[in-house]
Amino acid sequence: MKKLFCVMGKSATGKDTIYREILRRMPDLGTVIPYTTRPMRDGETDGKEYYFICAAEMERLDAEGKIIESRVYQTVCGPWIYATVDDGQFDRIEGGCLVIGTLVSFEKLRQYFGEHMVIPVYVETEAGLRLSRALDRERQQSHPQYEEMCRRFLADEKDFCEENLKKCGIGRRYVNADLETCIREIMEDIRGNL
Repeated sequence: MKKLFCVMGKSATGKDTIYREILRRMPDLGTVIPYTTRPMRDGETDGKEYYFICAAEMERLDAEGKIIESRVYQTVCGPWIYATVDDGQFDRIEGGCLVIGTLVSFEKLRQYFGEHMVIPVYVETEAGLRLSRALDRERQQSHPQYEEMCRRFLADEKDFCEENLKKCGIGRRYVNADLETCIREIMEDIRGNL
């Protein structure tokens, strides 16, 4: 396997948009689809953004030893599990690979694949802009979950605090104030690490 580039950052930093655009512009990059027990959002497709599975299926994957890393979030809608699964997807990647994750998933991926194989791509956006984006996104849902949006925003402030970023060795940061500049900088660094 080649290098694994882990895109991460607080909610509403533009990670998903950046991820999709980099894959569009760099079609040779592989991707791994994560698993989740959370409900699908409007516009999502099973097997595209995530594999949407039930808790029992997640437990089965865990019992089979296929879960590389998982996180449980106690949301206002109940517990949601997100996981990276060793289901053969990594075996099919010949070049670099782009994934979306958190600091916790980044650490576990590094433990699993090796520190030099997993490269952080940490995206930052000013807090007010993040909150505005999150609110705009939530308003577009058929059943907006404003309370969950607020919980996630506050949780990210703690999860991605400076102490945790330093502990994970996150040095380089990509500021998403201008999307095109941010994408270009990330792509340059990915090409330099392949």
